[in-house]
Amino acid sequence: MAERVKVWFDPEADFLEVTFSESPGYMRATENDAVMERVDLEGNLLGFSILAVSQLAQSKPLIAELLSERGSAA
Repeated sequence: MAERVKVWFDPEADFLEVTFSESPGYMRATENDAVMERVDLEGNLLGFSILAVSQLAQSKPLIAELLSERGSAA
């Protein structure tokens, strides 16, 4: 079964957001200052955002571990 993913980029703010679900939630910090994860009240992953996206091409790759309960890679 396919899942819908919404990707939004704001070039003026240099901000990328990826949303897996439109459910209510809040943003939570990760170990990487450039990455925030969006989770619901139970800690399920709803999406994530990345600040300063344009800097990624000029430096090493961005690596972030999203720690919420849902959406872990297999």
